[in-house]
Amino acid sequence: MSSGERKKRVAKGRNSIMNNSDEIEEKKMEEKRRKIKVAIAGVGNCASSLVQGISYYSKNKDGFGLMHKDIKGYTPADIEIVAAFDIDKRKVGKPLKEAIFQKPNCTLIFEREIINGDVEVMMGPILDGIPEHMKDYPEDRRFIPADKKPVDVAKVLKETGAEILVNFVPVGAENAARFYAEECLKAGVSFVNCMPVFIVSDPKFAERFKKEGIPVAGDDIKSQLGATILHRAIVNLFRMRGVFLEQTYQLNFGGNTDFLNMLDRQRLKTKKISKTQAVVSISGQEIPEDKIHIGPSDYVPFLNDTKICYIRVEGKGFGGAPILIDVKLQVEDSPNSAGVVIDVIRLIKLARDEGIAGPIYSISAFAMKHPPIQMTDEEAYKIIQDYLEGRGKLW
Repeated sequence: MSSGERKKRVAKGRNSIMNNSDEIEEKKMEEKRRKIKVAIAGVGNCASSLVQGISYYSKNKDGFGLMHKDIKGYTPADIEIVAAFDIDKRKVGKPLKEAIFQKPNCTLIFEREIINGDVEVMMGPILDGIPEHMKDYPEDRRFIPADKKPVDVAKVLKETGAEILVNFVPVGAENAARFYAEECLKAGVSFVNCMPVFIVSDPKFAERFKKEGIPVAGDDIKSQLGATILHRAIVNLFRMRGVFLEQTYQLNFGGNTDFLNMLDRQRLKTKKISKTQAVVSISGQEIPEDKIHIGPSDYVPFLNDTKICYIRVEGKGFGGAPILIDVKLQVEDSPNSAGVVIDVIRLIKLARDEGIAGPIYSISAFAMKHPPIQMTDEEAYKIIQDYLEGRGKLW
């Protein structure tokens, strides 16, 4: 072999090594980019379903049961839980993969092998997270506060590199929900408000998040196929087909801590507003207050996380002919919620990637009962689908 040929081979080898090194580095950067670092406030049934779901869909790649298997390259396997906060002594101090199965959680267990749950559940502030009446119920059914000092939440969010915080604090815990929103503002973290506390739909809060360059979604999560989305579909059908809606109700009951918590009717004010407006906004007509009733009706412990809903819609069609629809819906409440949250996390991550700030209206309208701007579910879905298929913008 001549000296010239030897030099060419050596150079080729070096180039190959450099190319391989570049490819490895690019792969590492891609993997780093793809992780969505998430914090959770409230390790209850909804959090349990979400954490189980991340593991379940990391193994089951077919995506059966997901609304979107892939969201512009982000899959459930890309979600990494980096922090979790709770106030119950059976959860605080435990790894998340153990805490999600502790009482009073009672949701369906569909995945026990948790691959993303080594973070320790930290003590959050109790504030208004525990209603007084819960003390009259068995320990397995209620919250038991841990005797620990709350951590500095904003500091934890910064240290863990959290990008998104999912708010799962109990219904009626308005001070707790606002506390976590404030901590997100301090830490530059996106806030996904799954609870019926009006934060993202509050113009003052919305403007603050926008000013800080933080995309957010809220308020009050719709289930994948739950009472609100079904009720809206029926009412929307009345509107589209020219049927005058005379009166309607929606009654819900179940056996999880959410329904126990809501026995205190004082904690239901924003919940009832959120659920009612979600239906009224789609009707295209004025519905007198005495002609619409939406809200929880009772707590039935043996149902656990099963939720039963009765919907009745009465109207008049052509010539004033009466039309009556009665529906019964039965679901596992928390997986139904997680089926939407797992999409919202990935969509908000895309908003962060693209530098979009403030409330993301399409995501909020599609996923939440009380968004800043109400849309029909079809309108919000089309905006998101067009964006995912490269035909439009997310906001």
